[in-house]
Amino acid sequence: MDYLYLLLNLGSLSIPFLFSFHPKLKFYRYWKSLVVGIVIGMLVFIPWDILFTKHNVWGFNHDYFLDITWFGLPMEEWLFFICIPYACVFTHFALLHYFPNMTLSLKSTKYLSYALISILLFTAILNYSKWYTLINFLIGALITFIVLKKNIRLLQKYYVTFLVMLIPFFLVNGILTGSFIENEVVWYNNNENLGIRLFTIPIEDTIYAFSLILINLFVVKSFEKVN
Repeated sequence: MDYLYLLLNLGSLSIPFLFSFHPKLKFYRYWKSLVVGIVIGMLVFIPWDILFTKHNVWGFNHDYFLDITWFGLPMEEWLFFICIPYACVFTHFALLHYFPNMTLSLKSTKYLSYALISILLFTAILNYSKWYTLINFLIGALITFIVLKKNIRLLQKYYVTFLVMLIPFFLVNGILTGSFIENEVVWYNNNENLGIRLFTIPIEDTIYAFSLILINLFVVKSFEKVN
């Protein structure tokens, strides 16, 4: 099924895109700033993706994409950095629209943030020879620290909405890493990660998703001056 990865991208985008025009949500108002966020996210993650693919930290199964590649990455991988951030930023705004009290206290957010940063840095240092773990956790710690200092109110809400986003994350990323299908769409070299899997998903992928979404949200909220 050489269009599976494409279907996963478009399927993830379809409902959030359609509901962007809902008269109560009006998510289309954030498109301009979200485009900036997506571009910045791609500038961070795409070069990393290209290098890791080139050096076999991870790779892609040709059975599941259309063999259109740019700089060694399938077209679908490029689309991933558009479709998934769009869907997740929409989800964050939609959840807060319907559940405005979905937030942590300021004190809890500070403690949780410093604990997360410490764990990520400590794990990265202990596993400095594992490239996915090292780069992923260092970037995750840096992004969390920046947002903590610049817009802690975002983290107060994001920590909660991200837990909800983990539900579709486990479905989509589970398929990408081999759940429910014969082979994985994306394979990982376990010598470059902790070797800990959540079902079929490397545990590092949760931090990867956390950082990617947070970059986009931080940009959108910075441009739009919303909390």
